[in-house]
Amino acid sequence: MVNGGRPLIGVSTYLEAGTRWGVWELEAALLPAGYPRLVQRSGGLAAMLPPDAPEHAAATVARLDGLVVAGGPDVEPVHYGAERDPRTGPPARERDAWELALIDAALAADVPLLGVCRGMQLLNVALGGTLTQHIDGHVETVGVFGHHPVKPVPGTLYAEAVPEESDVPTYHHQAVDRLGSGLLASAHAADGTVEAIELPAAGWVLGVQWHPEMGRDLRVMRALVRAAAAR
Repeated sequence: MVNGGRPLIGVSTYLEAGTRWGVWELEAALLPAGYPRLVQRSGGLAAMLPPDAPEHAAATVARLDGLVVAGGPDVEPVHYGAERDPRTGPPARERDAWELALIDAALAADVPLLGVCRGMQLLNVALGGTLTQHIDGHVETVGVFGHHPVKPVPGTLYAEAVPEESDVPTYHHQAVDRLGSGLLASAHAADGTVEAIELPAAGWVLGVQWHPEMGRDLRVMRALVRAAAAR
């Protein structure tokens, strides 16, 4: 954080071919605008982190005050020792490798970390956990975010930020199965789906299965920004 200003929060991005804007159709680093807006509204500066060589992750994280691993495509099942289910989406190998390296670097450097949807799932996988490749009921309409309540586990990092049951924007068809080493489930949906995970032995490390960037509740991101500012 430079001169006591707003903490710098890096957010991972897509890298997509054939993206069109104006007269151009080019490869583009993309991030839904809700992410930087949420960081900014919560008191941080947002920096986009497009996929890069994994060996550059530590140097990248060293320049940040906090890290957000954003939502996106399904994690390739090879990363958690599973065969691909036919309902699992196509792999995003470059992004998987980059974001797993970012997570490892953030954990090693005690940089506050928030995983969103896919980012939560990658956090679980990075620590040796597994995923359920398809669940029903958490995507209401294709391409449209739904909402459902999540209930915090008392005494957790998540419950400190959001102590009551709250309605969250959701869009996912995969979920945490076996928790990774040291991780704790800190919120659940009514059907028992793990909706938040955290790493009590680390500093500020939290994953949420929903999409706070699509809602109005700033509390989770504000908690990350506060932790980033306190470093």
